[in-house]
Amino acid sequence: MEKINLAEKLQLFNEYWSPKIIGEINDSYVKVAKFKGEFTWHVHDNEDEMFFVVKGILTIKFKDKDIHLHEGEIMLIPKGTEHMPVAPEEVHVLLIELKSTLNTGNVINDKTIEKLERI
Repeated sequence: MEKINLAEKLQLFNEYWSPKIIGEINDSYVKVAKFKGEFTWHVHDNEDEMFFVVKGILTIKFKDKDIHLHEGEIMLIPKGTEHMPVAPEEVHVLLIELKSTLNTGNVINDKTIEKLERI
């Protein structure tokens, strides 16, 4: 058991939309990521998602509305909900997701990361 410093972990990489594993809880990974720009419209058929904004402002687009998350705010997205994260400026996030969660959900494209790096 060791403490984890989010700021230190987030300084270890610069890639956007490339979550990094910083720990595990039961059947889930604890991840950090940096976002900038638009991601991909996608759905996670079998996994819920949790976005915690550490730094910046993240917009989660849904078909019927946009939700803006500021530092310290959390969004829980139920499985089966189509969404697209958007970050006009760099955003740092903490994610807790089942180990089976693919970052692009039901979509496979150039932003899909099948094997996550552990930092």
